[in-house]
Amino acid sequence: MKTISVPEAGDLAAELGRRLRESREELVTRWLERITARVALTPERIFPTQDLLNHVPLLIDGVAHYLEHPEDELDNQAPVVAKAMELGALRHSQGFDAYEILKEHEILGGVIFTFLTDVVMSYDLADTPTSFVSELLTCWQRTAHAIELIRQATVTHFMRIWSERVNEREGRLRSFNRMVSHELKNRVGAISGATTMLGEHWLNDQQRTRFHDMLRENSSGLLRVLSNLEALSRIDADARQRRHIMLPQAAAEAARQLREPAESRGVSIRIAEDLPAVEVDAAAVELCLANYISNAIKYADTDKTVRWVDVSAELKLGEAGGGGELIVRVSDNGIGVPPESRPQLFHQFYRAHGDTVTGIEGTGLGLSIVRETAESLGGRAWFEFPASGSTVFVFSLPSRRETDAASAGTERI
Repeated sequence: MKTISVPEAGDLAAELGRRLRESREELVTRWLERITARVALTPERIFPTQDLLNHVPLLIDGVAHYLEHPEDELDNQAPVVAKAMELGALRHSQGFDAYEILKEHEILGGVIFTFLTDVVMSYDLADTPTSFVSELLTCWQRTAHAIELIRQATVTHFMRIWSERVNEREGRLRSFNRMVSHELKNRVGAISGATTMLGEHWLNDQQRTRFHDMLRENSSGLLRVLSNLEALSRIDADARQRRHIMLPQAAAEAARQLREPAESRGVSIRIAEDLPAVEVDAAAVELCLANYISNAIKYADTDKTVRWVDVSAELKLGEAGGGGELIVRVSDNGIGVPPESRPQLFHQFYRAHGDTVTGIEGTGLGLSIVRETAESLGGRAWFEFPASGSTVFVFSLPSRRETDAASAGTERI
């Protein structure tokens, strides 16, 4: 290696800062290569837009500037800190965890220090004055401090967003617990009351039949609520303990669970053959599909000769492989939903046909459970009413796996 003269006393920080800026594109490339060797994301998904990729070198610029001007504090007003916070928000949306972010910044520090070491080793260090060693140590300390401040800004913003999401979910869970407690109390109260009345000798046959029906309806409703709670408890389990299966398998299992009620009402459950072959959380997807399909069966149109429920799905990926989503649709040709009832469909205990359709059991919990489940996993739930007259209920879950696109044969947009 060709050696060059050691910078004049007091010039080392400026020289190292200049070299960092000149090589920032190369340093970012090294950083990307080392990150992609450790996470299941392509470089395009680590920085999914050109704008994000373009501002990454500003992190290197920030280190270089602090190296030269330590009197300029790296606070929340500094551009480099703003970019580090943007990186924290991006990593949260991509599903990174805190360990992966810390490792990412460890890699960044390693890339920068390796580069600076190569620069220093290119100097002719023979008869190096003591002042150079002291200045070099000062530069090393400034560089480490700048990298640490950038790391703190990224992780702190990531944790702030994470904490907000946790608080939101806790609020939803408290609301859901109140909802379930109310439902269980009502069911148990109805069962207790009906049981007591059946012991009265003055009941006629018609009254006795009505209380038997009340017992059957409320005990069935109680079992449905408990079944939903069991499924939700599996969803809340540690991610490492969750069972993941392919989407077609989850759809088939949900249809199997509802085969008997579907047959009793003359409804055919049809699952699309081209469902994306991607892995999903078994408990979450089966729970969402079972609630949607169950609703479609209950509200089948008895005036129609052919009654059906269709399950379809598509995988949508963002630009340059950014965070995408798996969208699952359950369509039916049932009695539909009155326009005035649609805004309340996902509300707790709401039944769109509660006052107009009789003989249909329901708790008003199903759709709100789907919404809570989808949102707890970073997805969403909604409905569509196309011009064809069918009713479509939809839920989506985030797709962050690089393997999803390949396994589903999906082209990136």
